[in-house]
Amino acid sequence: MISSLTFRPLRGLIGGHRQTLAGHLTRSRLTWSAPTEDVVVDAPDQVRILLRASWQSGARREHPTLLLIHGLEGCDRSAYMLSTGEWAYRNRWHVVRMNMRGCGDALEICPRLYNAGATTDLLAVLEWLASEVNHISICGFSLGANLALLTSARHRESVPQSVRAIAAVCPPLDLSVAADALAHAHNRLYQLYFMNKLKSSYIRRQKLLRDVYAPDQAQGCRTVREYDDAVVAPYSGFENAEDYYRQSSSGPHLTSLERPTLILSSADDPMIPVQSVVRWAVPTCVNREITPTGGHVGFVGQTRAPGRFWAAEKVMHFFDQNRFQIRRTKD
Repeated sequence: MISSLTFRPLRGLIGGHRQTLAGHLTRSRLTWSAPTEDVVVDAPDQVRILLRASWQSGARREHPTLLLIHGLEGCDRSAYMLSTGEWAYRNRWHVVRMNMRGCGDALEICPRLYNAGATTDLLAVLEWLASEVNHISICGFSLGANLALLTSARHRESVPQSVRAIAAVCPPLDLSVAADALAHAHNRLYQLYFMNKLKSSYIRRQKLLRDVYAPDQAQGCRTVREYDDAVVAPYSGFENAEDYYRQSSSGPHLTSLERPTLILSSADDPMIPVQSVVRWAVPTCVNREITPTGGHVGFVGQTRAPGRFWAAEKVMHFFDQNRFQIRRTKD
């Protein structure tokens, strides 16, 4: 299959909903086969983060490292993480898949609620990773993309120097706008999907931390905004959902970015209106690319990456280009 840096959707897969759903279905059978080490990183406030690290053979510092961050209710086994990670691993990168607080198998070691603004968690992961390797690139998806951008911008002086570049795939730069978009009638399927997962996750957390989380706190929530208002905001130190969105959205902070950054979105993303992506000013280090179609983390098209996930190849080309440019500059 021919590689292309321009997104060319597969025949019949033009449109936000088609791309979003096709991405989920096309990658549903992907699994992780590379040798994996579980690493637990301690973050502030007694938070523990589970990483799944797959190292290349040989000296660890000789290879670049890709840190992957999943989206809402995802985990290290999310299909977009597996596709991007496998493509990177094939190309001789270390791959570290991060689970946010209590996501996936991390629930047993830290059943705390995660949120889009938990920058101290990512900083703790980066600090540990920088002690192990010399070159780190971060790729976040959806909510994880917002976290990567927010951390890199708001805490740019605390992010280790070994972090060379960031990629954000379909980031909700304005969380309030994204929550409103999910509430539209044409997004009913996605809203139902996320609410079922959020409520189920909350029940599991509450059973493990009965003295922290009240029972039935999420029972009456019908939308992500209602869930954020009733659960995430009060348990994460915010006044309400809107306060949470205001303090945790990365859009207003993009001008503070100093490292090479790729923001990759699609014009027909059903969950993230394109206006909420392009409205923010960005510095020269940021490459903002909006494809005509691609849906939400869909990008099902012509590519060599597993699961026909074109964004994986696009992101890794960006990282490789940045890595080689740094080497030439040093030489």
